[in-house]
Amino acid sequence: MTAPFGRRGLTRLAAGIAVVTVAASACSSSSKSSSGGSSGSSASSGSTAASEPNKASAPGITADTITIGSHQPLTGIAAPGYSEIAPSANAYFQWVNDHGGVNGRKIVYKYEDDAYNPANTTAVVRKQVLEDQVFAIFTGLGTATHLAVRDFLNTNKIPDLFVASGCLCWADAAKYPYTFGSQTDYTIEGKIQGQFIDKTYAGKKIGYFYQNDDFGQDGLKGLDSQISASSVVTKQPYTVTNINVGPQIAALQQAGAQVVVSYSVPPFTALALLAAQKLNYHPQWVVSNVGADPTTLTGMLSSYSKGAAGGSLLEGNVSDSYLPPPDDVGNPWIQLFRQVHDKYVPTLPFDGNVQFGMTFAYTFVQTMLAAGKNPTRQSVVDALQKSHFTGPGLVPFRFSPTDHGGYSGEQMNQLTNGKIQTIGPPQVTDGGSGPITPYTTAQPAPPPNGIPTS
Repeated sequence: MTAPFGRRGLTRLAAGIAVVTVAASACSSSSKSSSGGSSGSSASSGSTAASEPNKASAPGITADTITIGSHQPLTGIAAPGYSEIAPSANAYFQWVNDHGGVNGRKIVYKYEDDAYNPANTTAVVRKQVLEDQVFAIFTGLGTATHLAVRDFLNTNKIPDLFVASGCLCWADAAKYPYTFGSQTDYTIEGKIQGQFIDKTYAGKKIGYFYQNDDFGQDGLKGLDSQISASSVVTKQPYTVTNINVGPQIAALQQAGAQVVVSYSVPPFTALALLAAQKLNYHPQWVVSNVGADPTTLTGMLSSYSKGAAGGSLLEGNVSDSYLPPPDDVGNPWIQLFRQVHDKYVPTLPFDGNVQFGMTFAYTFVQTMLAAGKNPTRQSVVDALQKSHFTGPGLVPFRFSPTDHGGYSGEQMNQLTNGKIQTIGPPQVTDGGSGPITPYTTAQPAPPPNGIPTS
């Protein structure tokens, strides 16, 4: 869900973010950690072998609980929007617990604040593994932050599940067998966006605005594989330590870029849009799903401009997603997640961040059921590598013994009259030179009670 972001400084931007965090989402309490485990009925969410009693089969697994941990930006520069993810995942876990848990075990989710600082991430994760004895780390958020603990987790054979980042670095099954990605990686996203841009805006001058790290660079690899170099008039990087993006936007305008592709996290998407407005520059924006959530951006735009700008700057923007639009009230997965949201986290806005948290909480439950009644850390890895999970996603996962990447594609979309409108069928591809093909298998409906079975 995220890309590498800042650590310290950015005083003015942080102040604006603090306003958005309070006004747009009551995403975390005054505490910087939380845990799940509500009481519920004794019925199991999956079928079990009556002859095999539950037992303490691994660290973090007791006869009646599964304890997992995570590092999340509950405060700081990356908190707006992203701080909703862990509470939303925990809400789905509470839903499962209230329906009897996973094979009779309740999920206890301990997520702690790392403020999007890799040094903090290291301390949080080491504590959770060595002191709290968690079974797994779940949706650790951020590329730079999670890279700080990937080696530690794999050396200690801790399942490192559904990293909340689209870095290619989570897919290396041979070197990091315990790490699994979640969202579509940035190069695949760039390929699919690039093909769309090449077909839809043929003859237009293209400009890039991108975060100058693995996030932006991986996205540009995908874009450049589909867009002719002669069409790209300028590439403008930004660094997360400098919130003045005016020079980059001015350079895009001066180069005559009619379409701007933005690989930016939400605060920098908002800053770019405001800088363009100030220059009376109105290109077609195509934004990575990382930085395109309309609810999050509307709050930021209003905050940064002191109410002078808001959602109107987003109208017509193009993006993509591997999940159905959060405002698609006819989609049964959205209906399920809204029901969970309204019961357990009603103060949060219902947006893509909430949807992300619940999607991978659902996938975690699928994984634990597939790992057996008395799961081990290795049985979780084995289950994911053999999995063919269906669920909230519009495209399939890539999980296999040789590839631990997450979702395999994206669906293009555009914000029209304030609503996300999908464009054509989802597309799937790989991170290399493989073809881009439509994915036409219909999304399955969720189980009647919203909980997967074994």
